[in-house]
Amino acid sequence: MKLYGNPMSTCTRKVLTTLAEKGHEAEFISLDFAKGEHKQPAHLARQPWGKVPALDDDGFCLFESRAIIRYLDEKLAGPKLQPSSVQDRAMMEQWMSVEYSYFTPATMKILYQLFFGKMRGLTPDMDVVKAGRDEAALALDVAEKSLSKQDFFGNKTFSLADISWMPYVQYLFACEQGDLITSRPGVKAWWERVSARPSWKKVVG
Repeated sequence: MKLYGNPMSTCTRKVLTTLAEKGHEAEFISLDFAKGEHKQPAHLARQPWGKVPALDDDGFCLFESRAIIRYLDEKLAGPKLQPSSVQDRAMMEQWMSVEYSYFTPATMKILYQLFFGKMRGLTPDMDVVKAGRDEAALALDVAEKSLSKQDFFGNKTFSLADISWMPYVQYLFACEQGDLITSRPGVKAWWERVSARPSWKKVVG
């Protein structure tokens, strides 16, 4: 099993965390964004949009991180990361959808300006940052209502939904925007729980 990605990539980190939770190692091939390795024909054959990650499991190729982590959870031995209860599983899917549709687009506005853009020497557009903060705050307010009553997005057990949110929250702290998390007690407690997991510590170092 080979995983093509970049250790700084949010979506690559989702897959690496899932592998760590399952107790499985994959051969990791790191693509250098600065050299444009993710846009070369070899990688475009794996991922048509030139993004990461991409998985090659003995000839079975898959892209899109959320599809990959579902596949890994189904295929690999180890703790199940999708709840067995129909209702809890539906809750997990709901929060993965919220992450994809509402939280991540807002958060990436912030990250592109204050983290990835700065790495490229660009001056942040603080109007974009404010817009991202306002949108992320709305998603986090909704999350707060649930996380003030339950430990994880999948209700009582850690799941793929939690993994899907974690890389973006980590980068909010890296951008000194962690107040979006710490100002909401339920979300803050959730982050303290999930960020202490050995799998996450292994991924972020």
